[in-house]
Amino acid sequence: MTKRAIKVGNSIIGGGSRITIQSMTNTPTSNVDATTKQIDRLIKAGCDIIRLAVCSNEEVEACKKYIAFSKVPLVADIQFDYKLAVMCSDIGFGKVRINPGNIGSEKGVRELVSACKANSTPIRIGVNGGSLENGLNENGAKALAESALKNVAMLNKFGFYDIVISAKSSDVRIMVDANRIISKECDYPLHLGVTESGDISDGTVKSAIGIGSLLLDGIGDTIRVSLSSDPVDEVSAARSILRAVGLDKNYCEVISCPTCSRCGYDLFEVVRQVKELVSDINVPLKVAVMGCVVNGPGEAKNADCGVAGGGKGKAVLFSRGKIIKTVTKDEILPELSKLISSLSLEKKIERTD
Repeated sequence: MTKRAIKVGNSIIGGGSRITIQSMTNTPTSNVDATTKQIDRLIKAGCDIIRLAVCSNEEVEACKKYIAFSKVPLVADIQFDYKLAVMCSDIGFGKVRINPGNIGSEKGVRELVSACKANSTPIRIGVNGGSLENGLNENGAKALAESALKNVAMLNKFGFYDIVISAKSSDVRIMVDANRIISKECDYPLHLGVTESGDISDGTVKSAIGIGSLLLDGIGDTIRVSLSSDPVDEVSAARSILRAVGLDKNYCEVISCPTCSRCGYDLFEVVRQVKELVSDINVPLKVAVMGCVVNGPGEAKNADCGVAGGGKGKAVLFSRGKIIKTVTKDEILPELSKLISSLSLEKKIERTD
């Protein structure tokens, strides 16, 4: 189902637009210096939308400065106090996120809707397994979906339709199933994420499985990878997920083999150096670093170029599966660098033609 487009500041969520990447600051929102620096780091890392927890009037005042500073839309994350959400809409946040399970009465939601209508502020309904309304099974996908759709209906009752939905769980299966249910039931754009997913290792794996499986099914319009780590790591992980599912192709992909005893050079170090070398390339390019010529060029025949160990202190450069040059181990990086630069330039020229 094609999702309706929701305008969040200078970004569009849904409507067939590209998948936007989100993250959330973890510095004290009242600390203007620390939070401004973190917002700047997130923007430079490629974050499209940034969320801040807003817990007091003092933090609302601080957020006025972030809104004036930020080049990307900011989202106010509100828990329990709808009045803070109203104030955040009034000062120009790009979106407010509420969890209706703990935001209070319908009266408060109605007041928030009135403010958001006046300010053209979208609302994200954010439900998760740990804070569902009483009477719902907090561990089930159906309960998550039911909660989200119930609260959509409440906003609709007040004539509000600029809505983004998120249904999150720390259980990957529940999160996936809940979003599949919601996707079939409505056309509001979906914000995907596995909540409380863990550290950078476990959290990235869980998020890749949960978010990635839905994206491969064409479900999801914006994503946040939740990690117990620096928020910039969330942006990096999100980019990796989008690339792995083929939704971001404007980069240089480095593929490499796991190696075996036939590998005659320090492949791991070459991979590290090549990844650094291509980090700024923003055209579709694939570079392979393979252990040996036994099956390296053949297995990587779809790569634009690559290197494979040749034995006896030698290595071979290849392109599209065909060996084009034999080099020494010391020549691998400089020669591969020349080849990558040449191919990257060709891709850029093709793009402008």
